[in-house]
This record gives sequence, C-alpha cells and structure tokens, in this order.
Amino acid sequence: MRVADFDFDLPAERIALRPARPRDSARLLAVMGEEISDHQVPELPDLLRPGDVLVFNDTKVIPAQLEGRRGEASVGATLHKREGPREWQAFLRNAKRARVGDTIDFGEGVHASVAEKSDDGSALLHFHGEDPVELLLERAGRMPLPPYIASRREIDERDREDYQTMFAREEGAVAAPTAALHFTPRLLEALDARGIGRETLTLHVGAGTFLPVKSERIEEHRMHAEWGRIDEATAERLNTVRGSGGRLISVGTTSLRLLESAADDAGAIHPFEGDTAIFITPGYRFKAIDGLITNFHLPRSTLFMLVSALMGLEVMKKAYAHAIGAGYRFYSYGDASLLLPR
Repeated sequence: MRVADFDFDLPAERIALRPARPRDSARLLAVMGEEISDHQVPELPDLLRPGDVLVFNDTKVIPAQLEGRRGEASVGATLHKREGPREWQAFLRNAKRARVGDTIDFGEGVHASVAEKSDDGSALLHFHGEDPVELLLERAGRMPLPPYIASRREIDERDREDYQTMFAREEGAVAAPTAALHFTPRLLEALDARGIGRETLTLHVGAGTFLPVKSERIEEHRMHAEWGRIDEATAERLNTVRGSGGRLISVGTTSLRLLESAADDAGAIHPFEGDTAIFITPGYRFKAIDGLITNFHLPRSTLFMLVSALMGLEVMKKAYAHAIGAGYRFYSYGDASLLLPR
C-alpha cells in the first residue's frame, strides 16, 4: 500500500496544546464495527463489558530532551533507546557539528561523548561521570514533548506532570503512552465497580514513534526498536481472561504492539523481555487483543496505519472525518477513541 493512502487534512486548531482538566473530562469517540458515536471518557465503563481487562503501559517518561554545545556549535539531542548503563541512542540536531570522539556539554555539569554515528543523524552517546544517567537528565533535560506541540509553545514545568500517566513507574520512555493520560482514580473506581479488570506491562516508548514515514510505500518503512517486558504471571493472567471469554483492551498502541509481539499464532501470550520493532499495517491478523483505546494520530503515520489495520482504512477515515467535524482535540494531549472491531 502507498503511504499517501493514509493521508487526511487536519486543521491546525484541532491539535491540543494542553490536556483536558480534569484528565477524565476529555471526549471519547467510540467506533464499534462501523458504528460511530460520541461520548465522554467517564462513560467508558458503560461501553465495556464486565470481565473485560484493560492493559496499561507503566513506562515513565524521562526528561530526554537535551540542548548542548560542542565548542562554539549548538547540538541538540533527543534520547530514544538505552543501550547500556551510560549509553543511549539519540537523534541529534546539527548532527554534522558533532563527530565521533567529540564531547558535548549539556550544561549543569552533564557531558556526553559521541561513541558512534549513523547516516540517519542518530548517534550513540556515552554519558560521563558516576551519577546515574537518570539523575543527570533530571538536572539538564526537558520533557520530550512531540514536535507538533513543542514547535508551537515552550515546554514548561506543567508538562512534567501533564505528560506522565498515573501508572508511570518504570523509567525509560521518551514519549508517553498518551491514551492512559485520560485515566484518574475515580475512573478506575468506576471500572472496578463495573467488573472491568486491569493489568500492566512495560514498553519504553522511543522517539522513533514521531519519525515521519519517508518512503512512498509502507513496505519500505523500518521501525525503530523499543524495549518491552511482560512477566510470566501477567502473561498467565491475560491468557486466563481470554480463555474465560473476556476481552483484552489495550490502552494505547504501545501496549498493543507489545502484546502482539509476545503472542504466538494461536493467540497465546508468552512472557517477553527484549526489543520489538513490530510494524502493524492493514492485512495484519491480530492475535492477542480485542480492542484498543487510543488518541487520534497523525496523517501518514505508522499509528494511523495501525488503527486502520484494526478497524479498516475506510472506517477510520470516516471516524477521523467525524472527529474533525465534531471538534475533537487531536494527538498526545487530545481526546480519546475506543476502537472495537466486529
């Protein structure tokens, strides 16, 4: 298929620059089969069945955006994947200004040397010193908001809280699993009362999730790998849910991609720990999940391809056209959708 098949027009005013307050006051577009209906996030329990289980990602976003200098030249870095105790893969801005062996000064006593470089402008950075890298990032880093937000306003202290889900526990993500930003303690109480369960797994979302698809055909695109983990006990509980007739609803595309990476062809979910670069496009046969809660995605993006694989491209184009016309807020800080295929 062509990447152009996944294009659509989105007015700039539909892009949310701040999240809804309170978080669970956001709108919710339900797409069930081919039926589309408008709701609010607090109505979610009534749209699900007792016995369903929501699967959350407990990754925690780190302040992975750095601004530094190599001599007189400015060099920006966005970390996207840990490679060792002091090593991170990073996308560099002004990458030509930093050669292998150079040291970049990120301020606040934080320095890193360029250990390797790739043709795509990324590099392997080695952070100096003995303090944990997480501590260095707390001193010198900023929250890595998506480009469509960061290009339109300054990142500030509010984002340190806003761009973190209530489930955030395992440090390592450079992008939030934003579907879970809509959840609050009172929404969880309502889900509990309805008999809807929840489980957590970990997928450290990388900055590659924001990279544009530059090829003309989707088959030519290559995903960046991300690290994830599902422990044995969680895998057993998830399999028990499906075996008893319950549905697994991924909260976010990150949870979905990890579950599908861990499932065999028969649909059984196995313990998983390692990298996944799964790329889900129309024609993919879903093995582990029965539905998805997710925000609204960019045109021509791998995530819009994923939701089109789940629901059908024409259904999703119709749903997005409805959302745009009805004034839904898009992207990371925007509203939510519940996608339940036939």
